Amino acid sequence: MKCIISPFTSCYKNIGSEEYFMSRFDEDIFYLYINAPSIIVGRHQNTYAEINQEYVRQNRIDVVRRLSGGGAVYHDHGNLNYGFIVQNQGKDVNEVFREFTIPIINVLQKLGADARFSGRNDLVIDDKKISGVAQYHKGDKLLLHGTLLFSSDMTKVSQSLRVDPRKFQDKSVKSVSARVTNISPYLTKPLSIEEFTAILAKE
Repeated sequence: MKCIISPFTSCYKNIGSEEYFMSRFDEDIFYLYINAPSIIVGRHQNTYAEINQEYVRQNRIDVVRRLSGGGAVYHDHGNLNYGFIVQNQGKDVNEVFREFTIPIINVLQKLGADARFSGRNDLVIDDKKISGVAQYHKGDKLLLHGTLLFSSDMTKVSQSLRVDPRKFQDKSVKSVSARVTNISPYLTKPLSIEEFTAILAKE
């Protein structure tokens, strides 16, 4: 498996890179990237129903649509994102998720954070969500990607995605709210997100 750490912080370049790897690379890839403040919306979502339009405009937060489904997520410089672009080989997606996220769990536990699997595709610490995953199939390829909340600005997470649900009555996929937390407070010793990225890549 080839490990690539993105030199970009542009959500357009990083989300676009995942699509490029899906279509142009035959070998399996593990992609790590950090985006500048941005909102990544799911393939089938109504963007207007998912984001706080006024807040996003005032703070110049980029918005981009990804290949996979699922809910809208906020990215910033405290959020490490990962993507596995692999041959599917007929495996169940939940099996693939657990197989490829075990190294992430191992790293977090070695660093003092008691991370565990929860539900189908969440990682939690202290019963609080630190990561969510989405997936996309194309031919015999699978993109499995997720977020790792390392030291994100939780105020901006909630403000960016806050919306009055009474304004929208449609059938688009709605984001599921959940209790979330950052990883960094649970580590035995302080690490920068860059140091954390390097440790994860090495594992």
